[in-house]
Amino acid sequence: MSSHHQPHKTGIKPQFSPAAMQRVHELMSHFPKGKQKSALLSILHLAEEEFGGWLSVDTMDYVAEILNIKPIEVYEVATFYTMLNIEPVGKIVFEVCRTGPCMLVGSDQLIEHIEKRLNIKIGETTKDGMFTLKTAECLGACGYAPMLQCGKKFHEHLTPEKVDTIIDEYRKQFGN
Repeated sequence: MSSHHQPHKTGIKPQFSPAAMQRVHELMSHFPKGKQKSALLSILHLAEEEFGGWLSVDTMDYVAEILNIKPIEVYEVATFYTMLNIEPVGKIVFEVCRTGPCMLVGSDQLIEHIEKRLNIKIGETTKDGMFTLKTAECLGACGYAPMLQCGKKFHEHLTPEKVDTIIDEYRKQFGN
């Protein structure tokens, strides 16, 4: 974990629902005994879905316990991948690519536009809990730059106007 950023400890002992626990065991069954750690990334995604869209220290400790690995092994993975959230996030998470090709065609200006429009900075969530703004390194859509990812959906060839439309659509869809 980077020294400037400690994940949240909530003090709440998480518990997967029976359906999610069944899915955890199914994911673990894809790997030989002793190699269950290979299911870690998939289980962390499942944990995010189960526990409010982010991974608290308590959740990561719980996943480590299930996989019979050390908590640090979970923290290393959770803090490495930008698609995993180790802080509470909004319902909608915008990840704007800021690698060279996107930057050359305006990703920095798009980030500034989103910051102004939503009144947040990178890494922050709007007061209403709706939007979180993050940046990402190469999302593999260099030919469609500038772009952002929201969940599993890519929004490409963006302009400030297109971003405004996207924000308005998500507000309508998620009721704020």
